[in-house]
Formats: sequence, C-alpha cells, structure tokens
Amino acid sequence: MSRIKQKAGIKGSQKWLQICVKDSPELLQPASYPKLAWLSPLACDDYAEYQDSSFLKLLGMDYLKSQLEEFWPRKGPVWDGLAVAGDTVFLIEAKAHLSEFFTPATSASNKSRALIKKSLAKVSNELGAIPRASWSEVFYQYSNRLAHLWFLRSNGVNAKMVFVSFVGDNEMHGPENELEWAVIFKAADYVLGLPKKHKLSKHIIHVHPDVRSL
Repeated sequence: MSRIKQKAGIKGSQKWLQICVKDSPELLQPASYPKLAWLSPLACDDYAEYQDSSFLKLLGMDYLKSQLEEFWPRKGPVWDGLAVAGDTVFLIEAKAHLSEFFTPATSASNKSRALIKKSLAKVSNELGAIPRASWSEVFYQYSNRLAHLWFLRSNGVNAKMVFVSFVGDNEMHGPENELEWAVIFKAADYVLGLPKKHKLSKHIIHVHPDVRSL
C-alpha cells in the first residue's frame, strides 16, 4: 500500500488542485455528470495522494488487488486526485504547464519493465493503436494513466479519467487557454498512434480551470 502524505502545495498543479478541491470544486466538475465527492487530495487527510493497492482501497475496490499486481508492478501511478459520483469513479491527473506533460521513460527494473511493456502493448492493441514510439518511452505518464483506466474498465468498473489542465498559471508560464492543451494531447495521441476514436475515448474527460479566478 502507498498513501503518500503531501504538504500544502506552493505552486503549480499540486497547489491549484488542492485549492480547487477545498474551495472551488465546481471548477473541476465535469459537465453532464453528478456532483463529484472528492476522496483526495483532502486537507483533512494530509493532502495525501494514493498509489497501488491504496488507491483501490480508497475507491472501495480491494477485490482488484491481485489483478492489479498481475497487470502492473509496484510503484505505479500516484494519483493526483480521486473522486466518485454514484457508481462512477474518477481518476484525476492534473497539470499546470506543458513541461509537466513531457515525462521521462519508465525507470523500472528489468523485471518490472517487462510487465509494464506487456501491459502497455495489450492496452495499445485493444485501443487499435499503431504506435510511432514506444508507450514506455515517450509520453509515458500519459500512457500509463490510459492503461490504468483500461484496467479498471476491463474489470467491470465504471471508471473515467479526468485530465485537469489548468490555464492562466503565469508563475509557471502555463498555457493561457484550452487550445494549447488540446494541441499537446493531440500530439501525444499521434505519437502513441491512437485513433481518433477508441474504446476509452468517451471515458476521457478534459477540464480547464482558470487559476486567475481563484
């Protein structure tokens, strides 16, 4: 299990996500969905972020622990946020500037890397992708988030992936508008070889809170 305590964020996406969850959750609310009940990050929970079996436990899905261990090695994604609405779970990945999107390749050990590559290849194939670069090498954080969304849904969980892309963070020289974020996601999809529509398309949500309103 991995419950990772965090301090109050002082800049970037961690700061803004914490503020929004605490004071302005409406800015994070996906359109056409019931009001989200936030499970993390919460001030009363040390702004903790969750990983591996701990995120499953928080979402009430302990029963998937063994399946997750078969799908992904330990020290998997640390979720920026987690929320629920009825029987739907929401995985949250937040960014405030473009450089956060260009994550390095996996640094896992050889044994773990083999499992990661196997699972990414399965997900890539399921989504009908024709990769132009290895999913474990380029845009790796993006690809492993998609993989975990696929994992949950393939195990009968009504899961959604919410990419929270903040705009107006001048301190971090972040994008000024949604279009800049749309271009980078489109570029990542192109490199990963994802078709315009695939099995996860309708379960991926983008929200663009403007930090200048906070």
